[in-house]
Amino acid sequence: MDKRIKAKPSTDTQMARRDQFYASIRKGELSIAEAVVAMRKMSQLTQPEFAKHRGISVQALRQIESGTGNPTVETLNKIASIFTVQVGFCIPPDGAVGSAPKARTASSPGSALSPKP
Repeated sequence: MDKRIKAKPSTDTQMARRDQFYASIRKGELSIAEAVVAMRKMSQLTQPEFAKHRGISVQALRQIESGTGNPTVETLNKIASIFTVQVGFCIPPDGAVGSAPKARTASSPGSALSPKP
């Protein structure tokens, strides 16, 4: 048996993880890299499986997850769309230029990712 295959979490556990994910995005607590890793892990897919499923290269996904990539908005939307999250732009709340983008809702200053209405 494949050692990476784990018992599937209960529906309640899955919903709790998804709720926590959306709450973290709303609060701006996740970087884009952290949000992508969380989405992939909630999907219970490996990097190659997730990349294929979302229609991007494994190399691009690895760079995004490590925070070294420079993905396009189109690529980020391909990744995020399954979680009904969309990518947007705005000025960080502290006005800092060059700081790591955080995943925030559209109503929060500094938005990068937001749940679709």
